[in-house]
Amino acid sequence: MSLPFSPAAERNQDAILEALARRLPAALNVLEVASGTGQHAFHFASAYPAWRWQPTDTDSSLLRAIDERCAGLPNVLPARALDVHRPPWLPVTDKAAPFGAVVCANLLHIAPWSACPALMQGAAAHLDAGGLLILYGPYRRDGVPTAPGNEAFDADLKARDPQWGLRSLTAVEREAATAGLALQEVLEMPANNLLVVFRKP
Repeated sequence: MSLPFSPAAERNQDAILEALARRLPAALNVLEVASGTGQHAFHFASAYPAWRWQPTDTDSSLLRAIDERCAGLPNVLPARALDVHRPPWLPVTDKAAPFGAVVCANLLHIAPWSACPALMQGAAAHLDAGGLLILYGPYRRDGVPTAPGNEAFDADLKARDPQWGLRSLTAVEREAATAGLALQEVLEMPANNLLVVFRKP
């Protein structure tokens, strides 16, 4: 079958990989939330064979496509269905858990706000001590003008679904703190995106 393809994932995968490689050890278990087409899973796991990658998505129709794209990569586990609103995400006895990192790109702005606290609580539950939650995407920052392109993107998102839209980074940090995750770093990324890193104590 023809595999789904995301031009945005193709454009940002190298920048995200470089950022991950600087922050993650050479070998660890990674849980990816909202893997989508699986392009990131394939790209990242190909580059770092000792990253044991667990892709997931709430859209069950994408799971087979992720598995086909990542076929032949022994460090990518079969894609799993995961809805951040439905804990526990994975069984406590899952062979890949706990995870040294949870990675989530471009989810919060295309989901209702309830996905944010759910993501934070779920990540905290599935991360090992000292593990990182790494988010990628566009955000609003207090005191920092939002780029015109991001303003237009926000308007388009809200026209498609009133529950969608760019999130306040301050509000996201607040939900993370409530879940016991401490903000470690905010990194400027290409195309007016951010890489936001939280750590589980």
